[in-house]
Amino acid sequence: MKSKSSRKAASNPQELERLLIDRQWAGDIEGMVALYEPTAVLDDGEGQLAIGKEQIRAVFAKYHDRGVKFSRGQQSAAIVSRDLALTSTCLSDGSVTAEVARRQTDGTWLWAIDRFTMTEAPSGHT
Repeated sequence: MKSKSSRKAASNPQELERLLIDRQWAGDIEGMVALYEPTAVLDDGEGQLAIGKEQIRAVFAKYHDRGVKFSRGQQSAAIVSRDLALTSTCLSDGSVTAEVARRQTDGTWLWAIDRFTMTEAPSGHT
């Protein structure tokens, strides 16, 4: 496991998704949590909101324990307005994610809001 100081930070909001998936596949739960602001909100896709890093860590630990692996999708270009960005990815099952990232004082980006699924897959899509 990498230490916090050796983990790459997102220099633009477009990097957050890739970093999250890379860290999840490596089993680096702390690295995943490090991509979120301290008071971030995560909709876990199962109807629960995780607020703050402790609850977000618990969500990722639950997925890790279940052996769930995130997959890469077709990421849309981030929409950036000053220090805020909207990121989104269309997943292979047709569902769409939506996230709000914020530029930090050091110029890196962290997610403030993360919703795993904005739309459900069309009927018959798996």
